Amino acid sequence: MLAKVESYGLLGLNGYPVTVETDITAGLPNYDTVGLPDAAVKESRERVQAAIRHSGFAFPTARITVNLAPADLKKEGSVYDLPIALSILIASGCLKPVPHGAIVLGELALDGAVRPISGILPMLIDAYHKGYSIFFVPKDNAAEAAYIRGARVFPVESLSAIAAHLRGEAAIAPADAKPFTGGTHKNAVDFSEIRGQTAAKRAAEIAVAGNHNILLCGTPGSGKTMLARAIPSILPDMTFEEALETTKIHSVTGAMKGTEGLITERPFRSPHHGASAASLIGGGGSRILPGEISLAHNGVLFLDELPEFHRDVLEALRQPLEDGEVTVSRAAARATYPAKFLLVAAMNPCPCGNRGSRTKPCTCTAAQIKRYAGRISGPLLDRIDLHIEMTEVGYREITERKPAERSETVRARVTAARAIQRERFKNAGIRTNAEMNGELIRRFCNPTGESEKLLHDAFKRLQLSARAYQRVLKVARTIADLENSETIRPEHYAEAIQYRSMTMLSDL
Repeated sequence: MLAKVESYGLLGLNGYPVTVETDITAGLPNYDTVGLPDAAVKESRERVQAAIRHSGFAFPTARITVNLAPADLKKEGSVYDLPIALSILIASGCLKPVPHGAIVLGELALDGAVRPISGILPMLIDAYHKGYSIFFVPKDNAAEAAYIRGARVFPVESLSAIAAHLRGEAAIAPADAKPFTGGTHKNAVDFSEIRGQTAAKRAAEIAVAGNHNILLCGTPGSGKTMLARAIPSILPDMTFEEALETTKIHSVTGAMKGTEGLITERPFRSPHHGASAASLIGGGGSRILPGEISLAHNGVLFLDELPEFHRDVLEALRQPLEDGEVTVSRAAARATYPAKFLLVAAMNPCPCGNRGSRTKPCTCTAAQIKRYAGRISGPLLDRIDLHIEMTEVGYREITERKPAERSETVRARVTAARAIQRERFKNAGIRTNAEMNGELIRRFCNPTGESEKLLHDAFKRLQLSARAYQRVLKVARTIADLENSETIRPEHYAEAIQYRSMTMLSDL
């Protein structure tokens, strides 16, 4: 007898339907799995046999052929355990067929319990768009799947439970649909905790308002790391679409197991400077998993001690910073992941860290400083919009009792500026000023008169590249948006130029 159960596979962030076909015929007992299964799928035979026996069913003593269609795509992972087990029980006449339009996913334990899987959200979103509306998923994945509006999600605890459901003996109650209640900012440092550094905090506000990359350069203890960790607190609240985008990426890595189902706080990723290019960009082994830049999508990627990162790792950032996505290719597969993040980088001005300090002498030679500066390439620096110099915080600033501006106040200004940009670019397919191309820059950042002369002088004096010049224009547009000004005034351009003329980076 032949039985079919619909399931799903995943390639990168793209799901694709997989039909599990099982044929049971008379003959010597045998069990074959075809359809390009990997080792984990082949091992499902032992899990499925044990799970069926421990669920109170007799495993068929016949010739069993399991086909995973389409046969030209490699099937990976343990996601097919439950649909394979059901198809065997249906083909042997023990169960009724699965309802039409239903997708079945889940890993089986030897006792028949259903374990959670990775990547369930991107698979189910794709399945829903293709017309499927009934999902049988592991109980621990149900919270994640319940955010898909219009879908009926059935949380499955065990093979025996779904068997009883299909027999009509004990129905599985569908999971309650979960409403999106808005973004959160629970884990970020508040801006009011940062003492002094008024100019740096202003630059951080501009960076967030336009999603501009920012480099913080200063002596140890000047507050670079603390400011970086406070930046997520002034990012706008996540929208439902952004939350789904972010959760899809994290779901692929298995990070959503045991969570409430949806990421509502913007990611803050801070990889160690010893990280490899594969861990930062994505890829690795046979499975093409997203890297840190994709896990930071819609949030912040913080690279502390920037010159200490390997040169090849830093250079690999250049293309994602421009395109907002990264394509990872391997011999057997290829995957594209989104990577629209706010890059926040921090570095010392020299190897000893005291160059420019008012209290400690620098012990580095000119050659050491030049070598240290040379670890960051000019093309990468060109892609960082704001270069900020931070100096030591004095005793008076540390002990200041006057309350500083809180993150929620700054976030309100940032959110208003982002709303202006969203309206401006509603027909352009982008969200922020940092994403403007040449045509949009000419349209919305067209300096004239005094502003044009100011930019001309800065271009010559700072020896700006064409890319750096365009980034100055984008930053000026954001400064004007923060003041709700349709026109970019000369003072807006002047402030934007200031963020490209840091003295500590004169050797870079």
